[in-house]
Order: sequence, then C-alpha cells, then structure tokens
Amino acid sequence: MDQAWLEHLRCHGVTEANEPLRFRFITACVHEAFFLPVRRGMTDAARMLGVNVDMAGVDDVDDEAEIKLIRQAIADGVDGIALSLTHQTAFNAVVAEALDQGIPVIGFNVDSKGTGNRRLSCVCQDLYAAGMKLGCAVKPSIRAGANVLITLHSRGISALDDRCQGIMDALKDQSITWHTVITGTEPTQAAAIIRRELEQNPAIEAILGTGQADTEGSGLAVSELDPPRALFIAGFDLSPQILDYLDRGIIAASVDQQPYCQGFYPVVQLTLYCRYGIWPSNLDAGATIICQANAGQIIQLSQDGIR
Repeated sequence: MDQAWLEHLRCHGVTEANEPLRFRFITACVHEAFFLPVRRGMTDAARMLGVNVDMAGVDDVDDEAEIKLIRQAIADGVDGIALSLTHQTAFNAVVAEALDQGIPVIGFNVDSKGTGNRRLSCVCQDLYAAGMKLGCAVKPSIRAGANVLITLHSRGISALDDRCQGIMDALKDQSITWHTVITGTEPTQAAAIIRRELEQNPAIEAILGTGQADTEGSGLAVSELDPPRALFIAGFDLSPQILDYLDRGIIAASVDQQPYCQGFYPVVQLTLYCRYGIWPSNLDAGATIICQANAGQIIQLSQDGIR
C-alpha cells in the first residue's frame, strides 16, 4: 500500500472528531429512470453507515463533461468516487489522478474490463453474459430467418454494445436479419423512433432492447400500434411501466440488473476501505429474467424505488 493510501487511511480513521465521509457517484445518462433505485440504494447504505453521498452526471454520453465532473469531485475533496465507466479507456487518466491524491474510485453499472483503468473494483452486471442469457431465453420464441430490431438508447456506451453482442452471439445460428436503431434516453421519444422503424420495415417480427428507455419505449410503441401488430419484445431493466407491460404480456421478458445493489454496495466498499483499509472486490449485480409469471411480485418494490 503506497504512501498516498496510508495517508488517506490515517486521515479518515473512525474517530468522534472526524466529519462524516463524503462520496460522490458520477454517471452518464443521469436522469434516466434506471438511476432512481441506484439513488435509493446509495442513500440507504449511507444512512446505515453514517456517511454522506450524492450523485452527479451528464444527460447522455459526454465523456469530456463527465471527466470535468470527476475533477470537480477531486477538487471538492470527496473521500471516494463511484464512477460508471461507460468508455473503455477515456477515464483512465482521471481515475489515476484521483487515486494518486488518495481518493479511492470504484466502478458501478459499467466496467472498463482490464483496459488500464486503475479503479479498485466494480459493482455491475456481466454485460456480455447477460446479453447471452437473454438471447438464449428468447431463442425458442424467435424463428430462424426472422427480422429482428435491436434497440440501444445511446451510442457509444460499452455496456449496451456488450449486451447487444451477447444477444447476437446467442442467436447466431438462427440466420437472423438484424436491424439496429438508437432511441434516446426518454421512453416516449424512444417509442416514436421505434414506431417509425416498424412502419418502414413491416418484416420486423421481434424487438430486443438493451436498456431501460428503449425496452420501455418498445412496449409503448407496440401497445399504441394501429392497426395492432403481433411482435415479440424482450429487453433489459425494470421500471413501473416495463413491469406493467410484462404483467400484461406486451413485453415477454426483461433482465433485471438490480440497480439498488449498484448503489448500495459501492457505498459499503468505499466506507470499509476508507475506515479500515479493507480492499474492495468486484461484485456481479446479476442477470435475473423477469417475465409475466413473476412481474406481479416486483411491481410494488419498483414503485417504492427498490427494483
């Protein structure tokens, strides 16, 4: 353990005189509904552990703006940073800056996967494996040779690309014709873009989402089609509306990556590290498939901001 870390631990040992530890979460797409349970998880953990935590971020994908927020957190003297590593290399230098000043950095939601980033750990889904899991689950429902629309809410987020690749690899022996569209991070906007794609290509039989806004937008788009059209839909994440579509059978399946855990466990890891020098470790947030059979059990938890 180098001198910067030793000094950091000395300064933040648990004593009555110390101010509470301060942590900051920083992410792209900060206003997406996905981050509501992340916020709930991080504030619950902060309350339990007697620390302070807040969240900052950018509206969509803007690496330079996010880097400025990280440098601002360093300048503000936070005790730890949880960072969504949406680009494989863009944040390497600024993470190193934080670490060199004794500020621990933990990834959450998206990891950099061994590309030189020195973050201490990451709490996130195994994104490619989750895409594979969804692809395998829906395979019996998508015929060989089908036209399938894959939706991504933003361009340039490695998490969505990894899920997309996992889905495609799971279905690679189906001779599928793939169509891809970027929907934006607002479900109503996503629905309008998806409806336009469906109108322009009546051969599309299925829609597979890679994130919350586009999965919710797919359900909205298909529920509003006039005349109605039978389409198979599956995707990622939970929201009250996605759960409603699952419960009604409009969406067949969605993969839960447990965002509450992605808020909760980084606070725990940062607190344990700052107080006791307990080194953080990677944590898989999971990839549970939710369908009509179990959606009803989760609806209230989603409304409460937990699932």
